[in-house]
Formats: sequence, structure tokens, C-alpha cells
Amino acid sequence: MADIANSKLLHTGTGILPMEDACVVLVKTEWNAAIIDELERGCVSVLEKYKVGSIVVLTVPGAVEIPFAIRQFWERTTGPKPSAFIALGCVIKGDTPHFEYVCSSVTDGVTQLNLLLSAPTIFGVLTVNTDEQAQERIGGKHGHKGEEAAITALKMISLQRSIK
Repeated sequence: MADIANSKLLHTGTGILPMEDACVVLVKTEWNAAIIDELERGCVSVLEKYKVGSIVVLTVPGAVEIPFAIRQFWERTTGPKPSAFIALGCVIKGDTPHFEYVCSSVTDGVTQLNLLLSAPTIFGVLTVNTDEQAQERIGGKHGHKGEEAAITALKMISLQRSIK
């Protein structure tokens, strides 16, 4: 199992450049709304802490629709493009294979966006077996995946800016 204790992700003393001119777009789902709202709260809290200049929130029906919304926003935005996207969702396993299809679809979509767009798309989608597991990932024993997604976005923006 992935454990945040085995990562230096939360070490933010280095690797994050000033973000006043950055725009981060959160794309969140309507499913499992209470969990998604907490993921969003954690994301926004971190982005505000690092003084991200603009935070845009888009809402889509479900996880499968996340990649489409990101691509449309990228293509239709006039003016400066977003610095990063964060995909926020929660897919909880049920009794049918639907879980596997949704998880595969959104994972493949985010991967394609990372190869296609010149802004990173961060995978902040929980793929869990139970509601309890989701709760453990929004401030419980497995940390806060919304906060982690925001830190990842900031580090990726900084990485991209450092190699230009």
C-alpha cells in the first residue's frame, strides 16, 4: 500500500516557486459530493497558502467526464492557459464491473492529457473499495489526498518553469 510516510511530497521547503501568476483549474465530480467537497477544500487551502493567482473550479457529472472537461477548457480558453489541472473524484467499488471501467477510463484520460497538453493534469481521484477508505484519505490515517494533489500541482508547475 502506498504510504505518504514513504514520500517527500509533503516536504515543501524547496521545489515550489512563486505562484502569484499561476492559474490552477480544479475539475470535480458530483458523485460522492461530501468526499469531493473535502478534497476540494484541501486543494484550495494549499493553493491559497502558496498564493496561487487564480483558482477555477469546474463541476462535471462523474469521473469519466473529467478528461473531456479539461480538454475543452484547455482548447476554448482565450488568453493565458492554465498552469495545471487537478482532477478530483471518488469512485467507490460496488457489486458490478462498472468500478473497473470508470477507474480505467479516468486514469487513461488523465494520462493522455499529461502527454497531450503542456500543463500537467494531477490525478486526485480516489479509487477505493469502501466509504471508510475514502474517509481515511480526506484527513484520516492516509493523509489528505486533496492537499497532496495541490502540492503535486505546485511542484509540477515549478518543475515546468525551471526547465523552460
